[in-house]
Amino acid sequence: MSMDRHVVMLSAGMDSVLNLLLSLERGEVVLALTVDYGQRAAAREIERSKEICRRLGVDHRVLEFPWLGEISGAALIVSGGPGEPSWARGSTSEEVDALWIPNRNGLFANVGACFAEALDARFVVMGLNAEEGEIFPDNSIHFLDSVNKALEISTRKSIELVSYTVDWDKERIARELAARGFDFSLLWSCYNGGKEMCGECPSCKRLIASAKRAGIYFHINGMFGGRGR
Repeated sequence: MSMDRHVVMLSAGMDSVLNLLLSLERGEVVLALTVDYGQRAAAREIERSKEICRRLGVDHRVLEFPWLGEISGAALIVSGGPGEPSWARGSTSEEVDALWIPNRNGLFANVGACFAEALDARFVVMGLNAEEGEIFPDNSIHFLDSVNKALEISTRKSIELVSYTVDWDKERIARELAARGFDFSLLWSCYNGGKEMCGECPSCKRLIASAKRAGIYFHINGMFGGRGR
């Protein structure tokens, strides 16, 4: 019986990397796609994604959508933008608006489906999680279900959008990465594009807090190092 074939949307963040590993466990990854849409961290995301794919033996391709950044004033694009959310329950609509990229995940899902259909893959894989799904509708199970209804019509090969972590919290994702021996220093979760992750933006803080809860310690910009409790 042939293995399930996947196209994985890869940003080098914890969620997408674990979904890449889980896809490899469940079948074959025919391609990983990283999108440069003008985000401040684009160069670092691409650099880390390429290295992760090189180590795993996965074909990798970069897609450039500069127009998506041009039409967005989000904090991911514009330095010194509006205040960014704490990612805690109760984030205000203004905080959410600061990070919103118009229809980003909808676009990525459909672009991934184009490649999946052309490469005879069954699944498009995205790194979603339950915590962000509470804040952003395009990180939720409802998003997956809705996109898949459209893909039934817009593809001829029954392409399916999946996320193996969509109902997991960040701590579980960190634990599952560690259980597979993944080198956390390869991740790039920062909103910024410096030499190292800043350790201060909401995404860095989320990564650090989740890893600490899971008992995983690693170096981020001199904040802490080593492994284990």
